[in-house]
Amino acid sequence: MVPLDKLAQITERFEYLEAKLNAGAPPSEIAKISREYSDLKPVVEQIQSYRTALDDLAEAEGWLTDPEMRSLAEEELPQLKSRIPEMEQALRVALLPKDAADARPAILEIRPGTGGDEASLFAADLLRMYQRYAERMGWRFEILEEQFSDLGGIKEVTVHVQGEGVFARLKYESGVHRVQRVPETEAQGRIHTSAATVAVLPEAEDVDIDIPTTDIRIDTMRSSGAGGQHVNTTDSAVRITHLPTGMIVTSSEKSQHRNREIAMQVLRARLFELERERIDNERSADRRAQVGSGDRSERIRTYNFPQGRMTDHRINLTLYSLGQIMGGDLGDIIDALQSDDQARKLAEAGV
Repeated sequence: MVPLDKLAQITERFEYLEAKLNAGAPPSEIAKISREYSDLKPVVEQIQSYRTALDDLAEAEGWLTDPEMRSLAEEELPQLKSRIPEMEQALRVALLPKDAADARPAILEIRPGTGGDEASLFAADLLRMYQRYAERMGWRFEILEEQFSDLGGIKEVTVHVQGEGVFARLKYESGVHRVQRVPETEAQGRIHTSAATVAVLPEAEDVDIDIPTTDIRIDTMRSSGAGGQHVNTTDSAVRITHLPTGMIVTSSEKSQHRNREIAMQVLRARLFELERERIDNERSADRRAQVGSGDRSERIRTYNFPQGRMTDHRINLTLYSLGQIMGGDLGDIIDALQSDDQARKLAEAGV
C-alpha cells in the first residue's frame, strides 16, 4: 500500500501552490510555481481517486453488519476490492520521479551511418516518418538545417519539434536505426543492410546553459541555394565552434542573424544533453538500461522491408506493419517503450 502520509504531504503542497497562484505570486516566481503546480496536478487527481476508492470500500465493508444492506455490500465488494490494486499501481507510476525535460520541445538530429547512398536515403525516410508522426500529434515540425546527398537522400538534418510532451515521447528514438531492404540501385535484387543515427535532445533554455562568449568562435561562410555555381552566394552561413569541447554547429539559412540563433539553439541543446548525461552517469554509473538512456551507439531498431517487419530490440517488440510505421504510426511503439521504462523504474524503486 502507498503510504498515506506521503500522499497527504503531496496534496498539502499542491494546495499551497494553488493558494499562492490565486493570491497573486510575485512575477519572478510565477513560472516556477506554475510548472510545479502543473506537474503535481495529475498526481493529486490520482490521489483523490485512490482515496475515494478506499472510502467506498470502507463504506461497503461497513454495510456487512447491516441486515438490509448486506446483500448489496456482498454484491459490490468484489468489484471495489479489484479496483484498489489497479489504482495503487497507477498511483505508484504517478509518484515516480519525472524527467524534468519531458515537457520540453526537442532538437531532432538524423545522420546516415554505414551503408553509403542507401543510408542517406533511409535517413530521409526516417525524417518523413517523424514529420508524419508530428502531424498526427499536432506538433510543429521545423527543419533548421538540411544537407542532401546526390540521390536525394540526407547527409544531415536538424529539426526543431514543438508541442505538448514532445521530448517525453521522442526521447526513446535516440539510437542506431538499421534498415534491411533491396536498394533501388541494386540490379541483382540483393538485400542490403544500412543504418542511420537519430539523436533527440531536449531544448535548453538560457538559464540551463551559460555559454560565455569567450568559449565560442563564430565564423561566417559562403552559402548558396539550389542551382549550383550560377546562384549568387552570400556570407550568410554561420559556423559556431565551442572551444572547450570542440563541438561544431553550422546553419546556412538565408539570414545570417537567424543562422546565429539556430546554431546557438542547437549548441545549447547539445551541451545541455551532455550535462544531463554526466549527471545521470554519476547517479547510476553501473546502470546499462537502453530505454531512456539516449545511448546513440546502441542499435535500437530494425526495419526489414522484405518482411514488412519492425523490431525494437530494447523490448523485443516485433510488429508486421512497417508501411504504417514509416507513415508515422509510432504510437504503439512509443507507448510500449514508455510502459517498459515505467516498469523498470518501479522495479528500481522497489515498489
